[in-house]
Amino acid sequence: MFLPENLSFYGALSASQRERLRSSAREHSFARGAPVYDGDCTGLLLVQEGRLRVYTLSEEGKEITLYRLNAGDVCLFSASCALRGVSFTLFVSAEADTRVCLIPADVYKALSEESAAVGAFTAQLMAERFSQVMWVLDEVLSKKFDARLAALLLREREYAGGDELKLTHEQLAAHLGTVREAVSRMLKYFETEGLVSLSRGSIRLTDKEGLRELAQKN
Repeated sequence: MFLPENLSFYGALSASQRERLRSSAREHSFARGAPVYDGDCTGLLLVQEGRLRVYTLSEEGKEITLYRLNAGDVCLFSASCALRGVSFTLFVSAEADTRVCLIPADVYKALSEESAAVGAFTAQLMAERFSQVMWVLDEVLSKKFDARLAALLLREREYAGGDELKLTHEQLAAHLGTVREAVSRMLKYFETEGLVSLSRGSIRLTDKEGLRELAQKN
């Protein structure tokens, strides 16, 4: 279980700061598909189990997945009011039944101002998350759609633990920031090329090496 005591800066806190951190932490559960964060300053989320999806919206209102958070990961931007100079809006939803430990934003902000170790943790985690976001933007701007979809299917295979993906075309479109019809057309093409096999609510990867070669294309 990922508790406040597991945070890298915990050992650098004073006894009173540790007690404040522990006593303020609360556990919350979210069913698959439930919204977790929609722009309000919630606080720091420590993922206990399950998976969270962090995404943004394009000007046209299309969802674009930025990154996922698994058990043992920390959602920092849900405590955005505790971060100086962060003004953009992200959204978080549960991609599976998920339990989190929540540290309220006001508590985390106070600790960040009091402790250099907490400030360093925040800066490092923010840099990692921005790096993930910039990678996604580079993918969107520089890679062809077929390569992006192939790469997404391979990433989803890691989460599924096998070649059978229980995903809808609409879910894939939300990850890529496009429309369902575009995904359906490309998947149909992939099927004619022997890369995947399609059935209702399911996609089976039949040529992983071919998908890898396609995913590496610019």
